[in-house]
Amino acid sequence: MTIYTIGYEGATMAGFIATLQAAGVRRVIDVRALPLSRRPGFSKSPLAASLGEAGIDYVHLKALGTTKRGRDAAKKGDVATLTAVYEVQLDLPEAQAQAAQMLALADEMPSALLCFERDPCHCHRTLLLRAVGEGREVVNLNV
Repeated sequence: MTIYTIGYEGATMAGFIATLQAAGVRRVIDVRALPLSRRPGFSKSPLAASLGEAGIDYVHLKALGTTKRGRDAAKKGDVATLTAVYEVQLDLPEAQAQAAQMLALADEMPSALLCFERDPCHCHRTLLLRAVGEGREVVNLNV
């Protein structure tokens, strides 16, 4: 199975959707703790609406997001702190349950994990898939 990841940093909605469609993605799994964005169209409700119009399902799994400390570390490129913070997050029962849900959803149809960071090396979505995505091919989409 393949799981895609995508960051919307610097993306337009049209480019974002075109990238998903070109890869055959049919579901976006939002792994942001706070699905809010200063980028127009990328907050939860407008994003879900735009994806729906394009025939792409949207699911938000809040417990797979990272805390403010983790987000701040990601913004600074401090992968060591991000990793330490996110390991604690993934140990939480609700994160474990949503990780299992995420894998089941991704097994149903081609899915992409969504977060802000363009570079997956500076994002918790990479840490998430390293922790729970064993046996799956990970493809990072670039908008």
